[in-house]
Amino acid sequence: MPHIELAVPIALGVGLAAATGFRVFLPMLIVSAAAYTGHLPLGENFAWLGTPSALIMLSVAALVEILAYYIPGVDNLLDILATPAAVVAGTLVTAAVITDLPPMVKWTTAVIAGGGVAGLTQSVIALLRAKSTILTGGIGNPVIATAELGGSLLVSLLALAAPLIALLVVALFLWLAIRLIRQIMRGAPPLDSQERQ
Repeated sequence: MPHIELAVPIALGVGLAAATGFRVFLPMLIVSAAAYTGHLPLGENFAWLGTPSALIMLSVAALVEILAYYIPGVDNLLDILATPAAVVAGTLVTAAVITDLPPMVKWTTAVIAGGGVAGLTQSVIALLRAKSTILTGGIGNPVIATAELGGSLLVSLLALAAPLIALLVVALFLWLAIRLIRQIMRGAPPLDSQERQ
């Protein structure tokens, strides 16, 4: 199999995994809808994702998750649960869309690349939300929630349409988010001065 044919499903999986770092259930809902309508082939062990019951369940879960992130205080609590959930969801969606690799390679890629990028994305978002809560008293959190929702939707749809471009968008987002966090952290006093007090 040519390298580009291997790169596309891996980029699709990693792009969808990154989207689960923004919102856990929305990318899974998009995968479910795409599989249900026949636009996305899934691995045989993941055919359940393309069923009507999975579509209904994920629709309800995505709606509840979206609304819950707009409730002050609940958003920060959800971040505690969302980080491990994003790793699991990122691993699952990556494994579901990588159909042409041997199981060992598929699951290694799913766990390391898919789960890793989902966990990293969610961790960056959780840190940004925590800083927003501290700096704005939570008033800025709905802006972050809206950006997360848009990011999850954009990256999910882009991953389905142009997986390699989606991967570049994810890399750009993570680079920008890490720069933003560094700027925010520079405003905090150094650890040495905190320990002396």
